[in-house]
Amino acid sequence: MTFLERLHDEVLIGDGAIGTMLYAKGVSLDANVEHLNLVRPSLVLELHREYLAAGARVIETNTFGANWTRLAAIGLDKKEHEINLRGARLAREAAQGTDAFVAGSVGPLVRVKGDERELSAQETVDIFRRQTLALAEGGVDLLILETFTDLAQMGHALTSARETGLPVVANMAFLENGRLAGGIEVERVAVELTAAGARVVGANCGAGPLEILGTIQRMGRVTDLPLAAYPNSGFPEYVNGRHVYRTTPDYFADRALEMVAAGAALVGGCCGTTPEHVRRLAERLAGLRPVARTVAVPALPKEERRAESRGDAGFLARWGREPIVTVELDPPRGLDCAKIIEGSRALREAGADAINIAENPLARIRMGNIALGSLIQREAGIDVIVHVTCRDRNLLGLQSDLMGASLLGIRHVLAVTGDPARIGEQAGATSVYDLNSFGLIKLLADLNAGVNALGSPIGGGTGFVIGAAFNPNSPRMEVQVERLVRKVANGARFVQTQPLYDVARLEEMAERTAHLGIPILPGILPLVSERNCEFLHNEVPGIVIPEEIRHRMRGKEKEDGVREGLAIAREFIDAVRGRVGGFYLIPPFGKYGIAVELTRYIKGT
Repeated sequence: MTFLERLHDEVLIGDGAIGTMLYAKGVSLDANVEHLNLVRPSLVLELHREYLAAGARVIETNTFGANWTRLAAIGLDKKEHEINLRGARLAREAAQGTDAFVAGSVGPLVRVKGDERELSAQETVDIFRRQTLALAEGGVDLLILETFTDLAQMGHALTSARETGLPVVANMAFLENGRLAGGIEVERVAVELTAAGARVVGANCGAGPLEILGTIQRMGRVTDLPLAAYPNSGFPEYVNGRHVYRTTPDYFADRALEMVAAGAALVGGCCGTTPEHVRRLAERLAGLRPVARTVAVPALPKEERRAESRGDAGFLARWGREPIVTVELDPPRGLDCAKIIEGSRALREAGADAINIAENPLARIRMGNIALGSLIQREAGIDVIVHVTCRDRNLLGLQSDLMGASLLGIRHVLAVTGDPARIGEQAGATSVYDLNSFGLIKLLADLNAGVNALGSPIGGGTGFVIGAAFNPNSPRMEVQVERLVRKVANGARFVQTQPLYDVARLEEMAERTAHLGIPILPGILPLVSERNCEFLHNEVPGIVIPEEIRHRMRGKEKEDGVREGLAIAREFIDAVRGRVGGFYLIPPFGKYGIAVELTRYIKGT
């Protein structure tokens, strides 16, 4: 009898967590568990047999993270096929002589931290194809796609998995209230996965048994496919360096009975579950058949088009009527804000329109720029553009801090990925990068529309005017323009560029971006010496200084260097005034007086 025939005839018991149990068996927390298929196969085989002995009739291969994106990050990409093939064969060996089925486990792809390049649809399909074909070659009976939170990526994985001809279980990991990131409801997920060719749909991970139960109940109303439920063992506690799950096997099995009553035909466990959880499942669910369900034609909620709340456009309201000047000032390294407040006031009096405040630039510790920005707006009476990076906060922290920024009156946010922590001065600091700049811009637009990353209402829009960064100095500007198009599509409403010194580069940028129709402020970083010039050209990513400019700065130091740097900046401004509507000034070493002088020059005061 095939897997699908059995599944229509009886409730099948899946296995439990693999990683949890391998770590419990002494595997180091920093070890790659999929690599154990090659270096400690007996340990993996032992675990499969423990789950079979407990009553599991569907065991998963130890290959959840054995895709190219995850393996490449730790230098194991060359062993991608071998790890998957061996993982399938180990599970097959364990199941030999039993009536159990082997499911090839496939997890989602990950983005390399700090890398803004996103895989194309075809690249994504190709990566999943390699993994699923290797698992099929190893002899699995079915494929289980699990812990996906992105419906589009699940669709690509499903496309690849179906090419094997094996039945496919599609399990999503839902967030709060049965939603995916972006607010997609569980009902729509079930309908779309059914239409895409999944043979079983369900939910895993994400939450404990009670929340998965609610998800299964909702799925059962809109699809007639068999349902799968693989909950975590509740929420973990962090004890002595490990995550400990407290849900008892008896409680777990009690909720599983309710899942079966709601339509689940394949029930197993995810994070924190053990052979003992599976044993209780097998005892409680023994002899049960899948329940008959009546599926109504789903009345799916329409996709809402939420109006974006941008609030007052602030300094950009004057765009096109007068040249706009924004100036970047460095936050203090400690608690003394006197200099930056003084500089902000002087720049406002000179005619500057907004102050930029970076967030720990070059991954070096500075005062938090959201609170500082609020103080500058209150004390100096000038708009502030707060730079927000993806490096320092996870997705939870970003949302909380951005809502707090809105509360404090911050209205302009420049979304950047951020320099990796390893280049900074703080030993032990790590980069987060839950999002990249594209995702952060989308998050800001969602908050403006009155919803968080889950699509849940937040009680009003944040009113941010969203900025994006652009590097015109790239050897392939067309690639940067493509990236900028995506940022604008995600919600960016103005752009600030890396420092420019080449008029021809600016003219090319203006021509290639004219169709976007949003304000673009070229960066101007005045040079102050030959040493400063050579450092910027040779050591700072994204800055290219033409040989002619470098020649002019040779031998220039101190007052001569500042004078020549200002002359070069004025010449650049004069040469491009007719092509741009404003400038983004970046005074070196916190010398705001240089920015005051250039602001007056631009404004003609």
